[in-house]
Amino acid sequence: MTTTPIMPKGTAVWLIENTALTFEQIAQFCGLHVLEVQALADEQASVGMIGVDPVKMGQLTMEEIERCSKNPNARLFLSSPAINALRKKGKKKYVPLRKRQERPDAVAWLLKYYPDMPDSVICSLLSTTKSTVASIRERTHARMNELKPRDPVLLGFCSQIELDTAIASLEKAKVEANQA
Repeated sequence: MTTTPIMPKGTAVWLIENTALTFEQIAQFCGLHVLEVQALADEQASVGMIGVDPVKMGQLTMEEIERCSKNPNARLFLSSPAINALRKKGKKKYVPLRKRQERPDAVAWLLKYYPDMPDSVICSLLSTTKSTVASIRERTHARMNELKPRDPVLLGFCSQIELDTAIASLEKAKVEANQA
């Protein structure tokens, strides 16, 4: 998993101003092109830009900066807490009202094509509640007549890989149940 700092250009400005790192090292760490870093250093692209301290933000340690300052071929790496924060960051995101109104359609699609999929799997896949899934399964949902089963991947509620993983685990559970 390749990760870059949260504010790459601001981080690059701070690294240029406060360290002896090469432009290549800064570019690699910040996910920028070397010429972009050089433009930031020449203040062609950073007029009025304030540098962001990656050490204070927990993205780098001073030891890591010192290690790479001594060896121009060394690469900077994000600190572990920063990587974990970036991984967790992707989990929660705002879903617009229009999309939230399409979520029952995605639930209906899953129940139509995979009726034996557990409610808990549907809830985690689509970030919905068990009561919503139960009301659609029991056909007591307030908008039941308006629901059009639509693929949750196409609606953007989950990725194809996540859906395939859920379906594979469902198939595996069926096979194990038949063998028992």
